[in-house]
Amino acid sequence: MTDTLASPPLFLEDLYLGQHFSSGSQEVTAEAIKTFAKAFDPQPFHTDEAAAENTFFAGLAASGWHVAALTMKLLVGERAFIANGIVGAGGEISWPRPTRPGDILSVDSEVTEIAPSRSRPDRGIVTLRSETRNQRGEIAQVLTSKLVVMRRVGGLP
Repeated sequence: MTDTLASPPLFLEDLYLGQHFSSGSQEVTAEAIKTFAKAFDPQPFHTDEAAAENTFFAGLAASGWHVAALTMKLLVGERAFIANGIVGAGGEISWPRPTRPGDILSVDSEVTEIAPSRSRPDRGIVTLRSETRNQRGEIAQVLTSKLVVMRRVGGLP
């Protein structure tokens, strides 16, 4: 079963191994790539289309950090799907292919581990594997994150 990220916020008890979530989508424009890069990753393959032609990427490519920020935006949507928000406790990220102007990104996530805390009974750590894909289904980013997820308090939603 795949849940959309617009579902009611979830607590630790609501999550299960293998649970899938899918996001909406976001188009990546050349202007957005250059604007982000000028502020946070000012390398020529992110900031200048002509200069980017003679680089490793052979054309304008979004910064991996831009893709990570867009992934977060897509995961959160209008509000986080985890009841206490998406609170990271660590993770691993990779970018198997560049994101280009005109790409339309979406995120598919899967719960791969749930570990209730032994010392803090009000929470646990959930491992979420998220694949950010372009409109052709190609993986642009893989993010495996550890999230702090609260338990329901007193049975309240």
